[in-house]
Amino acid sequence: MPKSAAALASLLSNALLPPLWASSRRNLIALPPISRGFATSHHLKNRGHAKNPSWVLRKKASSLPRSSAVETVAAESAASSDGYPDRLLPCPLQSGSPRVEHLVVPEGGIVGDYICKALHLPPLFVADLIHFGAVHYALVCPNPPPSATPEQFRIFKEVTEPSVLKKRSSLKGKTVREAQKTFRITDANQFVESGTYLRVHVHPKRFPRCYEVDWKSRIIAVTDSYVVIDKPAATSVGGTTDNIEECCATFASRALGLETTLRTTHQIDNCTEGCVVLARTKDFCSVFHGFIREKQVKKLYLALAAEPVPLGVISHYMRPVNMAPRLVSKDSIGGWHLCQLEVLECKEVPWPNLDIGKVYDIDNCGWPSQKAAYECKINLLTGKTHQVRAQLAAIGSPIVGDSMYMPAALAEMNNLGINPFGRERKNFTSDDERISATEAWISQHGKEPNTAIGLQASHISWHDGKCSYEAGVPWWRQEVA
Repeated sequence: MPKSAAALASLLSNALLPPLWASSRRNLIALPPISRGFATSHHLKNRGHAKNPSWVLRKKASSLPRSSAVETVAAESAASSDGYPDRLLPCPLQSGSPRVEHLVVPEGGIVGDYICKALHLPPLFVADLIHFGAVHYALVCPNPPPSATPEQFRIFKEVTEPSVLKKRSSLKGKTVREAQKTFRITDANQFVESGTYLRVHVHPKRFPRCYEVDWKSRIIAVTDSYVVIDKPAATSVGGTTDNIEECCATFASRALGLETTLRTTHQIDNCTEGCVVLARTKDFCSVFHGFIREKQVKKLYLALAAEPVPLGVISHYMRPVNMAPRLVSKDSIGGWHLCQLEVLECKEVPWPNLDIGKVYDIDNCGWPSQKAAYECKINLLTGKTHQVRAQLAAIGSPIVGDSMYMPAALAEMNNLGINPFGRERKNFTSDDERISATEAWISQHGKEPNTAIGLQASHISWHDGKCSYEAGVPWWRQEVA
């Protein structure tokens, strides 16, 4: 590989995305003569291939659609598939470690064929990745982050030189920034032109729970405009960046025999169960978003806390950083968002027994006393991500099984001054000291739960209660057969 191509490979595989998503197996397959012009063929043209047939849900690996284009290279790729299975199914019990590859297409061709050859993956496995929504493209490579080296910036400027990009008819009328926007590849037979950037999530996050659920039994209501489901824990409402297949919207749509996949109107955490409204039409999706903005949607939660929770309104301010853990402060801080919930009831209940804990894979997180828990009915007054979990942990009553926030609550119990936003916080003499304390506090938190926690979206209503729906019995009250 020429020196400039190798440098570009390093840039895009290590610097374009956060380290979590950096490739663990390969560098980018760079375009050797990338600064000498590109082909001007149409970017995402189907080239007359028929669309893939709809996927009929089965647990057998053969249930995913086959791509005519990728089948043509099956024999060639099978011998060099790096040990990968032929298909993404059956679903593994645990997701593999992240592997994301960043590619630049050297010459126009069928996207499925190119990924197979570039990454030495089985062709049907690649077709499945595309079906899962795990392959994204951009007309032009995204900008490098500020942490990139001078050499990486130099190479990036070389391959995005205006004299190079202007030769591509697909970029006519677009700014470079517009051309760097990423979209999903939706068909393994799609044609991609020379210079196209591809991001391939080789190990998409998986949701085995989707295959274990009787989805018809989780349907609460069906109308012409929307469907209400009782979402199981350990599932995603509408999918993730790398997996739009294994989610509630897809599986509920199949259970109802709908031709059009249901649309997401709002979210609850993967580890939370309970009421979720899915739109059948684009119009209702917009209408429901309006209800939420106008605070016409009422949500009640049941939370299983490790310690008693006081009745009444609990207020915090949440740090405006869109990543977990969500940090909250009792005192107002400039730019932080107000979070409020109202605790309507709090009653002592038994701590989930070992059998229930095993069925739902509940993490005890080392909480010292597991004789009693406290079931709280909560009226959510504001709707921030992780709000209930972060607020209850901040008052020393974390949610049972919450492996992200309970460890931090335990740490604060043992060292009252460790939380820079807590009740016994220290006075900082400099911004550097505050930043250091904040980083230390974040390190006390654990990982996001992959299974259930003691939180249920138990009720949702709008139109002053004219539309009102209840979830079923929460998992911690159910009996194990």
